[in-house]
Formats: sequence, structure tokens, C-alpha cells
Amino acid sequence: MGGTPFGKALGGGGRERARRGQGQLEAQVLAALHHAPGPATAAWVQGRLGDDLAYTTVMTILSRLHVKGAVTRERAGRAYAWTPAADEAGLAALRMRRVLDSEPDRDAVLTSFVSALSAHDEEVLRSLLARAEDDGGAPDPAPGTGRADASDEARGG
Repeated sequence: MGGTPFGKALGGGGRERARRGQGQLEAQVLAALHHAPGPATAAWVQGRLGDDLAYTTVMTILSRLHVKGAVTRERAGRAYAWTPAADEAGLAALRMRRVLDSEPDRDAVLTSFVSALSAHDEEVLRSLLARAEDDGGAPDPAPGTGRADASDEARGG
């Protein structure tokens, strides 16, 4: 219970924890940052995740998250203080955009995604697209992903 809630919550205990994958470590670091009272140093994150995790590993994960746009940083003396760039939903959306951007056929991926939506999710998506159209377009950093006609084509309508 003490100072390692995030390490234990997302990965076993003891020596097994030394073998966590990069994605799992990133999730644990982000969870720690989301529970921080404000911007947090790598040392603070390391303390929250457990002493078996090297400081350099925490710095590597934070740097990778920074490159991916998932965290921001600001100077705090000689170190950096790190903050999540978005809430959990925003980070999930960032991951979704990254996957979409990595695929050569965006239209096929969007078609497959939209065709598998539940009726409720489809209704939410249509509402959001209509709202974005009324507002003159969504402030989406991924060009071409906020077009209402793309979802209509994908749904066959």
C-alpha cells in the first residue's frame, strides 16, 4: 500500500516487475502522473512505481512519452517536471490517431472501425461530426479525420 500503488496495480510483484514491457511501463508512468498533485519529477515517479525501477528507465519512458506528445515538461531547477498532456480520454484518442497515422490505407481502417461501432457509438460519432461541421470544423491535429462525409461513406450512406 505504501509508495508503490501503480507498479503493483499494473504488474506483479518481485522480480517479475523488472520484466515489464514498454507499453506497460508507459501506462504505469502515466497513471502515476495523473495521480500527482501537480507537475512531478522523474524521481517522484520512480518513488511511486517502486525502487526496483531504475531512475534512467523512468527518464527513458518519460522522454518517449514526451516525443509521443503524451506528456509535457518544464524545467524545475536542473531537472524536469512532467505533466500528462491530456486526460485519459485524450491520451486514448492520441493513441488512436497514432495507429491511424501508421496505416497506409486510412480509408480502409476508418471503414472497418466505423462499421464495427455499436448503435450508441455511431450515434455519438454522428453527433460529434455534426457539431464539428456546425462549428466550421473540429480543432483536430490529424488532418482529414474530422470529415462527416468520411463516416457516411464508411457506413454506406
